[in-house]
Amino acid sequence: MKTRVHLAVLAGLIFALPLAAEAQRSQEPKSAKIGFLLGGTPSSPTMEFEPFKQTLREKGWIEGQNLALEYRYAQGYYERLPALARELIGLGVDAIVTEGTPPTLAAMQATKTVPIVVAASADSVGSGLVGSLARPGGNVTGSSIFQSEISAKRIELLKETAPHIERVAVVYNPLNRVQEPTVVAIEAAARRFKIRIQRLAVRAPADVDAVLHEITLHKVDAVTVMEDQMINSQALRIANAALKERVPAVFGLSSVAAAGGFMSYAPSRLDLWRRAAELTDKILRGAKPGDLPVEQPTTFELVITLKTAKALGITIPQSILLRADRVIE
Repeated sequence: MKTRVHLAVLAGLIFALPLAAEAQRSQEPKSAKIGFLLGGTPSSPTMEFEPFKQTLREKGWIEGQNLALEYRYAQGYYERLPALARELIGLGVDAIVTEGTPPTLAAMQATKTVPIVVAASADSVGSGLVGSLARPGGNVTGSSIFQSEISAKRIELLKETAPHIERVAVVYNPLNRVQEPTVVAIEAAARRFKIRIQRLAVRAPADVDAVLHEITLHKVDAVTVMEDQMINSQALRIANAALKERVPAVFGLSSVAAAGGFMSYAPSRLDLWRRAAELTDKILRGAKPGDLPVEQPTTFELVITLKTAKALGITIPQSILLRADRVIE
């Protein structure tokens, strides 16, 4: 009897070994191809690809071994996005990674089946990217930031650091559907501080020259620059012009503040891109994007460059310095 029991157990173990090995193999990364659809340029300061790739490496996806990456940039001309999206679909990508609303909408128009991961969008529900944050549905998931609230907060920070300001220029892209409600939120915040808002629309990279002209003529006391991939690609030009004319400028890109801009306030883009990689990994392993809740940022960064503040003749209040996540000397 004991012999029969031992034999049965042994047979069960032998039978289970191939199943266990097969289960382990099914969890191991297979080859995959990811396409990036972006509205800016390869040199745009928002492209945090290394944290994205590092996170995927930690999950077992190694570029050049079992992972191929394809990049497509609209170079600031959003009318190119639909064709670039179709090009990626034609390459047989397993997922498309985007940042911002225009590239995501273009990807959605190109495919209803290929998963789309949004590294950051201003308002995923309001812009029609997903049905809800908890249950996105469809083939899109990612992260949605609080752009209207964050942009309004920048007006408050400007007034605290430079109490003399009375007119602030808002650089925005009216071709990006999420920008208009954000500008309205900025205008509402400005009224509380008795600040007048001057809208400066940028629809293409060439329009930035008009913005620089306004700054040069000293028609504004400060500048706030909206997050938009086309505008982001020109952000350093705006920062340098503002500094030259001694006009404080606040951005949503910490990399621009670190490169000489006055100040930035926004969610951590490093975290956003890491989370995008984690969502992409889940999708490559079989998860459906529509079942993965859209995430919202929990880490926000206030970055101040003291050298720029000094050049502008601004003394940063101690209360602001204590709240800053990074103070660049």
